[in-house]
Amino acid sequence: MPAPKTLEDTRRFADMVAAKQGWTVNPDAEFTGTLVEGLTTNWNRYGYYLCPCRDTEGSREADASVLCPCRYARADVAEHGHCFCALFLRPDFAAAGREVQGIPDRRSSG
Repeated sequence: MPAPKTLEDTRRFADMVAAKQGWTVNPDAEFTGTLVEGLTTNWNRYGYYLCPCRDTEGSREADASVLCPCRYARADVAEHGHCFCALFLRPDFAAAGREVQGIPDRRSSG
């Protein structure tokens, strides 16, 4: 099992992913804190950053498509302005102060 992560570790991870992808971390501190907490819990439970908005399939291999950032994030951010769990936003979406909405789960649709 990998070393445990702290909330600070996970926040740095989210910031790094956002920077690398050209995204913005959701500016809603309370909302983002809940997601970071969920990611941290999942890392410390499963040994990987499972999307906190999805259920595990029981193994890293089965969950591969929903390891943060999930396989669907790039398309969701491009199309909807944010990923499924709304941790990552398109910069123009965030700058406009737009509100995140529920979006279809691409995992369930293939």
